[in-house]
Amino acid sequence: MTRRQLLAGNWKMNKTVAEARAFAEAIGRQADAFAGEADFAVCPPFTALHVLRVTLPARVALGAQNVYFEPKGAFTGEVSAEMLAEAGVRYVIVGHSERRHLFGETDALVGKKVEAVLGAGMTPILCVGEDLRERQLGHTERVVERQTKAALAGVDAGRAGEVVIAYEPVWAIGSGQTPAPEDAQRVVAHIRRVVEQEKGKEAAGRVRILYGGSVTADNIAGFTAQPDIDGALVGGASLQPDGFVRMAKAITKGASA
Repeated sequence: MTRRQLLAGNWKMNKTVAEARAFAEAIGRQADAFAGEADFAVCPPFTALHVLRVTLPARVALGAQNVYFEPKGAFTGEVSAEMLAEAGVRYVIVGHSERRHLFGETDALVGKKVEAVLGAGMTPILCVGEDLRERQLGHTERVVERQTKAALAGVDAGRAGEVVIAYEPVWAIGSGQTPAPEDAQRVVAHIRRVVEQEKGKEAAGRVRILYGGSVTADNIAGFTAQPDIDGALVGGASLQPDGFVRMAKAITKGASA
């Protein structure tokens, strides 16, 4: 089954509204980079969603970095899936390691968020991955299996293939260190097997699994060339327009090969 490559930029807590607009205008001047057989998204802070909705090139979708699973209520500071959908969001990052480790998000909470995003007609980008200690103990596959199963537990098999999964080894995020592409492929292939065991072969064939963790324009092609890696979730390297465009060209070239 052919799966479209996806390049998603996670800006984290970076860029003012003015800076977001300047970024969108800069990549808009190089819009041909996004014309190939691949998908693209930018996930800014909530404050910049409204300006990017109208300034991003048409082929670059809008994403959000977080969501709350309840539809409304007394949840100060939270944003619902319905609110994001109304703002034009297509993708929502769920369960990023920074949310898990800094803000105490549990596997069960992440699963509720996945269901909320799907229920609002958007696509969750589910993050899974081991920290350095877990890797050193040889628990990588055990960790990603647990996280994947928990996040998909409440998702119907028929919709599981709509989820995007991002394998992000925590020790690689922002560190400049990355696993070898073949090592990342081994873990991603295991994640796909878990999806097949839990939700069936059709879902496993459809689900897109990205790699994330110190991805740059210089190393992205090595990861996306792997048979089970369907793109990249990129942090710091997605903040500069030229870098994002270079990665888009690499993704597009690989998708058309």
